Amino acid sequence: MKDLKRHCFALDLIDDEELIAEYKKYHEQIWPEITASIKNSGIESLEIYCVANRLFMIMEVNASFSFEKKSKMDANNPKVQEWEALMWTYQQALPTAKAGEKWLLMEKIYQL
Repeated sequence: MKDLKRHCFALDLIDDEELIAEYKKYHEQIWPEITASIKNSGIESLEIYCVANRLFMIMEVNASFSFEKKSKMDANNPKVQEWEALMWTYQQALPTAKAGEKWLLMEKIYQL
């Protein structure tokens, strides 16, 4: 089994049932360029969960992954930029987010 590191994030959607349904629909068929970008960055597994308008993302990454590398890859990928702009029409920053922050890294506070 690969030695993977887990990161968890939170983000909110705009609290509108129709927009939330559209957002979920997009995630039924992620653009292939987005899937490729995720895999090429060292992300082995990525899951997004939703309750009401709150999103929770679990990301498991291999040793080649870094947030800096992913950020640079995304900045240089027009399709990722297009996807992110589209998704931002459905998303809203958490109240504690700084300007320009979307997904906020969560702190693990318990493990069984």
